[in-house]
Amino acid sequence: MQDTVAVALITSLSTLAAAALTGLIAARSTRRQLAHQLTIARQESVDRAATRREELRRDAYVGFLGACDAAYRQLDRRWIEPGADAGTPGYDETYAAMRAVDEAYNLVLLEGPADVAAAGRSVVASLTTEYAEQRRLAAEPGDAAASLRDRHRERWLAAIEVRTNRRVSFVDVVRPVLDRDG
Repeated sequence: MQDTVAVALITSLSTLAAAALTGLIAARSTRRQLAHQLTIARQESVDRAATRREELRRDAYVGFLGACDAAYRQLDRRWIEPGADAGTPGYDETYAAMRAVDEAYNLVLLEGPADVAAAGRSVVASLTTEYAEQRRLAAEPGDAAASLRDRHRERWLAAIEVRTNRRVSFVDVVRPVLDRDG
């Protein structure tokens, strides 16, 4: 009978040891799987944040360029049409377009980085300079029936060149930022 009890006791202990060993192996395996899943979840979170940041930047940059296009159209109108925007001193459609550029530039400032903000500042400065020059030239005495472009062709061509160069410089700075983030 002692042999039977000994065999039963050994069997029970070996079963318990096997269960404990199996439990330990399962716990370690589960811990590894959870750690791996946590790593994947963290990486996905980082990827989602990077994607969202890229989308916000892209939207800010596109909005800025769109506002610049609207301002360029108004500036072109002032160059080409005699007396354009002359009815309301101090506030006109061109001024409103310039304000929209300033507002879009605020988003560029927030989204950054610094080199893009600096390139955007250069675009805003060129627009402001062109607008101020148009206002100054329009106030000069001269043939009111002639357009600013016709009266000051060299200045018009120079303004178009500066405008184009600043815009291209902005886009050149933006592209690598979006490529780096993507």
